[in-house]
Amino acid sequence: MKHINTARRAVASVFFSSLLLLGNSSGRTAYQADFFYDRVANSAPAAASLESHRVHLADEYHGRANNSDNRTGHPRTNDQGGIRESIPEKYQSRYQEWKKEFLATETGREQWAAYQSNPNFALTVVVSRDNAEGGSTSNYKWNDDGNLIAATITLGCHLDAGIPNPVYYPVMNSLLPTGNNSRIEGETLAATKMAHEFGHVNRTAKGDARLYQLQVQLVPQYNQIFLSNGRNTRDPRLVELASRMGGNPVEIWQDREYWGEANAMLFLRDRFAEDGLRCLLFSRIKRSLGLYAPNYEERFESIAHSDPASRQCGW
Repeated sequence: MKHINTARRAVASVFFSSLLLLGNSSGRTAYQADFFYDRVANSAPAAASLESHRVHLADEYHGRANNSDNRTGHPRTNDQGGIRESIPEKYQSRYQEWKKEFLATETGREQWAAYQSNPNFALTVVVSRDNAEGGSTSNYKWNDDGNLIAATITLGCHLDAGIPNPVYYPVMNSLLPTGNNSRIEGETLAATKMAHEFGHVNRTAKGDARLYQLQVQLVPQYNQIFLSNGRNTRDPRLVELASRMGGNPVEIWQDREYWGEANAMLFLRDRFAEDGLRCLLFSRIKRSLGLYAPNYEERFESIAHSDPASRQCGW
C-alpha cells in the first residue's frame, strides 16, 4: 500500500506541471484524468502549493520557456525543405556526438534521412543553453491543405545529463544508472532525448492540423476556468471544451508525451542488440507503465514485440 501511495503522490506532484505546460501558448490518461483533477481539487496542500508547482515546472523535461508541441509560426524565412542545423560553435562537438549516436541506429538513420530528403518539410534543429538538460518542439507550420511543412527541435546544451521522471517519461527514465547499466554513456541519453523530440514531430505530422490548433487555442481557456471554479472538472463549460478538444489538457498532454516516448523506445530497441541489457531497460519501461500509464502499455508492447527485438523481454 505504501508503494502504491508513493506512486500516486508522484503522479500528483507533476500534475500542475502538465497542466501548465499545455496552458502556456506555445489519448487517455494513466488513470482517468478526472482522478488527477479531483485529487488536486480535494487536496488542500496541493492547491496551496500551486506556486511551488510553477517553480517545479522549470525542472520538467520540456522546460517552461519552450513548451513542447505548443508554439506555431514561421521557424525561418526560407522554408526550403530538408534539415537545417543551427548549432553554436561552442556546442558543435557535443552535438555531433549526440547526432552520431542517434544515427548509429536504423530508426535514427531512417527518420533523419526522411526529413533531410523531404523538399516539402523544413526541420530546424537548435542547441540552446535554455532548459539545458531537456528538449522541445515548436514553431509548427502547416500549409493550406493542412500538411505540416515546418517544425523546430530545440535541444538543451547539456542534453547528455539529467533523467526525466518515470511518470511521463518511462523510456528515458529507464536509463537511470545502476550496477547493471552504468556503462550507458551520456551520448546515448542525449540521443534518446533526440528520438523523443523526433517522435513529437512525427506524430504531429500525422495528426489533424485543425484539431491541434484548436487545442492550442482552447487549453488555456480550460485551465483558466478550472483554476477559478473550485477545480470542478464537471463544470459544463469544461465538459464542452474537453469534447471539442478531444480530451482535457492532461489527456492531451500525456498522449503527446507517450508518442514521444514510443519513438525513444524504438531508438533503444535498435541501439541495444544485447538481449540482457535491452530486456533490463524494457522491464523498467514496463514497470513504470504499469504504475503510471497502464492504458498506454499496448503502444509500447508492440515495439517490444517488433523486429529487430529477438526476445519479448517479458512483455
